[in-house]
Amino acid sequence: MRERVPEPPLPEEITPKDLHPAARNELKTLSKENAEQVARHLAMVARLIDDEPARAHEHALAASRRAGRIAVVRETLAITAYATEDFALALRELRTYRRISGKDDQIALIVDSERGVGRPDRALEEGRGVDRAALTPDVRVALAIAMSGARLDRGETELALGELEIPELNPDRAFEWSPALFSAYAAVLEDLGRADESAFWNQRAEVATSALGLDGQFDEIFVEDGLVEDFDDDFEEPVDDAADDTADDAADAADAADAADTASSDDNAEPVASDDSASDETEGEPER
Repeated sequence: MRERVPEPPLPEEITPKDLHPAARNELKTLSKENAEQVARHLAMVARLIDDEPARAHEHALAASRRAGRIAVVRETLAITAYATEDFALALRELRTYRRISGKDDQIALIVDSERGVGRPDRALEEGRGVDRAALTPDVRVALAIAMSGARLDRGETELALGELEIPELNPDRAFEWSPALFSAYAAVLEDLGRADESAFWNQRAEVATSALGLDGQFDEIFVEDGLVEDFDDDFEEPVDDAADDTADDAADAADAADAADTASSDDNAEPVASDDSASDETEGEPER
């Protein structure tokens, strides 16, 4: 058994209920005490990620050492790794999250992380490997923006514009993802020297941002000349089950393969962390 790595302190006022109920419910397979500590670390990540990503990353690492086989924990670690620009670690954690959860909802972050380690070709391959029709609109928009960025990395400005020309690019309708999409489209138009069109889309982005700022609960708004019309869990305590004290060999082998793939596919990529930073757990004990 390896010595436990010290964990960042948790303020007394942070409780498990500060974590979103859906995330807390994923922790029910842990013992009650461990689930509560993991939930508090994840709640701290949510509190710190925007202003202090390095501190948020410390809490994500602590949660991963305690509960490395929980999808939301690996997803959180990936997000904090990305926020601290450790793109190689972000890739490994994102792949592990996708394997555990079976979801493609973080595909845009995978594409952008591939860009971060200097592999725009690989980024495009990753993005083309998913069924976009099966993605939710917000994920589809995020993927389009990431794919456009990869095209720009390759100097393919016209193709970068094409990546953004998706059904969600509608100047008269706005959702929470619209300002980012409109702004990205405007930026590529500017790169192409199409100044008037760029100004139009920047203006639509500003209108959508202003409209959405009125109420974060909008499902959909219609944007016409600056006028806007608005249209239209209880937490279960973690089950105090006995933790799995046996290492999951298949999962560990898959993690090792993810790490090797990330580290070896590009000699210029940042090395993947090999310590306790993203381990699978045996009830709260780090294995790496």
